Amino acid sequence: MMRLEPQILENAHVRLEPMAEHHREGLRPLAAEQELWDWTSLRGDGPHFDGWFDMMLGQQAAGRQISHAVRLARSGELAGHTAYLAIEAEHARVEVGWTWYGAPWRGGVVNPACKRLMLGRAFEAGALRVELKTHGRNERSQRAMTRMGAVREGTLRSHMQTWRGDRRDTVYFSVLADEWPAVRDGLDARLHSFAPGA
Repeated sequence: MMRLEPQILENAHVRLEPMAEHHREGLRPLAAEQELWDWTSLRGDGPHFDGWFDMMLGQQAAGRQISHAVRLARSGELAGHTAYLAIEAEHARVEVGWTWYGAPWRGGVVNPACKRLMLGRAFEAGALRVELKTHGRNERSQRAMTRMGAVREGTLRSHMQTWRGDRRDTVYFSVLADEWPAVRDGLDARLHSFAPGA
């Protein structure tokens, strides 16, 4: 059976710390861009940040989620957030989501470094399937998942309501345990192209 528990995950590029109250003020300014929340069900920018942060902590306290504050290994700066969601131990299935980064760290080493840690730990813990999902119109996220080697499974139409009140189509991707070695090797090759701690 899959056993995922909060713990620090780190490599040469990032350190993922189980999110706690002491991360609140460090993450607040990073979450201020409304663009980060364009495709989500809940806003976390500006006056909405505390509600989002409290929900993340509440889901974690209830055992339904493990949130991580993303910290740069070299400088110690906070860069964003990522989480394990929909933790289904009996089905050896988990989702990696609620992932966002401040503007300076999008499109570089941070996301592949985080995915390498998150997926690696999930499969080490006994996962047979790791899910990722995104808004049907979030092409940047879909490109990142495809580049990582995740398999695009399909679209759930009118799947969720966004904070704006409109309905969103949700695109699902996944990586299965027997696919992980190839995905891992691809991520490792990408990370090798970056200087440690970049």
